[in-house]
Amino acid sequence: MRKIIGAAGLSAVILVALGCGFAQTPAATKSASNTMVLTFKDGHKQSFNLASIARIEFPAVPDEIGAGNAGQPLRGHFLGKWEVGDGYGKTFIITLEASGDAQRTLGNVHGKWVYVDGEAHITWDDGAEDAICKVGAKNLKFAFKAGKSFSDTPDNVTSARNLTPRPI
Repeated sequence: MRKIIGAAGLSAVILVALGCGFAQTPAATKSASNTMVLTFKDGHKQSFNLASIARIEFPAVPDEIGAGNAGQPLRGHFLGKWEVGDGYGKTFIITLEASGDAQRTLGNVHGKWVYVDGEAHITWDDGAEDAICKVGAKNLKFAFKAGKSFSDTPDNVTSARNLTPRPI
């Protein structure tokens, strides 16, 4: 014998079926080229459809990535190998590492560098100091002999050319 369900009973069955369908965990989706997945420090992940993203911003953190004033290069601008003048018509290489270490081929000297107000300030183990700065469209190296500081008049100013430029 067949049982006939009334309109109220049919509505209840449909609502239960729909509710179960919505409560199910969606199947894992395959990695798509049009999505971006962020993994947070606590391990959870969140994916975003790239078509819905208008812009991604990374707020600057002073002294960490070098948030300078408008027009100043960021800290990453200075990373790598720089060909600079010695003040006497010859050149040598300064290497600036992300760790803050610096190496100079002139005399094979080690040093440390920091990012200060859009400039790379290098203090060498032999007491000398150099600064690499962007001035207009050019990069320049300012040299200070041992005993002088970055606020003094430089002993020489020469061009500086990044041999390992990177895109942002």
